[in-house]
Amino acid sequence: MAGANSLKTILYALGANSAIAIAKLVAAAVTGSGAMLAEGIHSVADTGNQLLLLLGLKESKKRPTEAHPLGYGKSIYFWSFVVALMLFSVGGLFSLYEGLHKLHESQPLSQPWIAIAVLAFAIIAESISLRACIIEVNKVRFGRSFRQWFRESRQSELVVIFGEDIAALFGLVLALVAILLTFLTGNPLYDALGTLAIGGLLIVIAVLIAIKVKALLVGQSADPEMVKRMQAYLAGQQEIDRILNMITLQLGSDVMVSIKAKMRIADDQLTLINNINGIERSFKDNFPEVVWLFFEPDIEK
Repeated sequence: MAGANSLKTILYALGANSAIAIAKLVAAAVTGSGAMLAEGIHSVADTGNQLLLLLGLKESKKRPTEAHPLGYGKSIYFWSFVVALMLFSVGGLFSLYEGLHKLHESQPLSQPWIAIAVLAFAIIAESISLRACIIEVNKVRFGRSFRQWFRESRQSELVVIFGEDIAALFGLVLALVAILLTFLTGNPLYDALGTLAIGGLLIVIAVLIAIKVKALLVGQSADPEMVKRMQAYLAGQQEIDRILNMITLQLGSDVMVSIKAKMRIADDQLTLINNINGIERSFKDNFPEVVWLFFEPDIEK
């Protein structure tokens, strides 16, 4: 289900950014606006980023092999990190460069109303994309704030799209304000400052995404909300006396769980084995994300 939610969100963003990128670049060529050019390059980068995320989702579904016994689920984390680097470099650094260039070689805008119309269209399209993303995020937030969800989420592709959509929408607003001020005052300085502000915004968002994805690449437990539900489920199993230890590891959309538990007294070894096998089957039925489950009976030391 998580993968389906992510795919839908990526496709929404891909469609919106493809249309927006073309419109922005045409408007930038006509008007000569640095802010519009920065936004155009940003949308081109976003379009490429969504294609990379689709590639990552496809790779993460590959079956385990002898060389990769736990599968390729973490491939999506690698491509998400690449997306963060592209947002930082192609989006953020280019915008800063263009803004500095405009500060030293400013020129009046040509037909700014074209840029204003394109930005208005882009804001509407990006708002639709962000709304679609928020709908999918709300399905997995479980009452948490967006900030808490961003920090705790294990769906890197959803985190990336959410961050990109936020950056894109605020960037569009900055570009619109910059062009309006340039048009009203006749001072191209506002266009240059708007371009610099867009670059700064993209770099901040890219760094936040990169920090989040780095944690997933290194290795993180399953979503804390899911871990709580797992612990509550195990505590309700009558065959288990006490959970001694539980370790979870998020591997893309899959989860690995290792459980060490003190079992209640069984009549014989066969009964104990059957109890453990029954718990493992029911556990996977209740948590279909769990692909690898290791259960070890033990005693308290």
